[in-house]
Amino acid sequence: MARTGDLPVQQAAALLLACALALLVLQPQPCRAQHPPSPGYYPSATLRSLAFSEAYQTLWGSQHQTLSPDGKSLTLWMDRSSGSGFKSARAYRNGYFGASVRVQPGYTAGVNTAFYLSNNEEYPGHHDEIDMELLGTVPGEPYTLQTNVYVRGSGDGTVVGREMRFHLWFDPTADFHHYAIIWNPDEILFLVDDVPIRRYERKTEATFPDREMWAYGSIWDASDWATDGGRYRADYRYQPFVSRYADLKVSGCAADAPQGCQPVPASPSGSALSPQQEAAMRWAQRNSMVYYYCLDSSRDHALYPEC
Repeated sequence: MARTGDLPVQQAAALLLACALALLVLQPQPCRAQHPPSPGYYPSATLRSLAFSEAYQTLWGSQHQTLSPDGKSLTLWMDRSSGSGFKSARAYRNGYFGASVRVQPGYTAGVNTAFYLSNNEEYPGHHDEIDMELLGTVPGEPYTLQTNVYVRGSGDGTVVGREMRFHLWFDPTADFHHYAIIWNPDEILFLVDDVPIRRYERKTEATFPDREMWAYGSIWDASDWATDGGRYRADYRYQPFVSRYADLKVSGCAADAPQGCQPVPASPSGSALSPQQEAAMRWAQRNSMVYYYCLDSSRDHALYPEC
């Protein structure tokens, strides 16, 4: 076999290039990280898991829910006759609200598995709401996690939603993951497994919910809008649709707590996110966010001064 030095320069260069290309093919290349960087702060780890009866009560569809023997996890299901929901026993004016949730695989279009804060029963037609909703899908397409904020009736009548949606970096049907809301006087933080995915700041009184709210969980038929804008609807040939809630955590200032009650800190410093949390949130939004209302040119931005 001829040595490289015995070949003309062009042939030698071509041989070296071919070898380099072969190495590139054979050598595994680094790929983009598939998980967010550590947020460095884990508020869920500081709170104990509650028995369902310690913090919640059945709200509707009692025949469509079962409690685990230890009383700490709840299974909800929806069929053609009904869905199901639960509600916190107390109202809060701020706090940490979390639940580990696992949803069903397969055809789940139109199904909404929700964990949220609301005062709809106290202020019907003029309520506030903070949502985390796992929106069902069709086989081959991912679930969508929708976060949303309604303020003083913006979810009633002519809806003015403030949605940010994600296709998560994991399969929410494969295991439980912890979804949480930290609602404080100056900000709302949405977290998934302690990773901040969205921070909604108080910029004006008109765009921030500050009245007492209750925590809720539910499974219900949202076929009109949940999956591809309502293109795919719940198909009850696949019923029942099952969602599981566990690791329920609530901590904060109840509506009747003394004025000196301190909110649950959103970061190690108390309020502003740490650099690690900011980096984790940027990763989540860059890699998993699929919709943000402030970037939607079809919206009337006069309704969204916070943008």
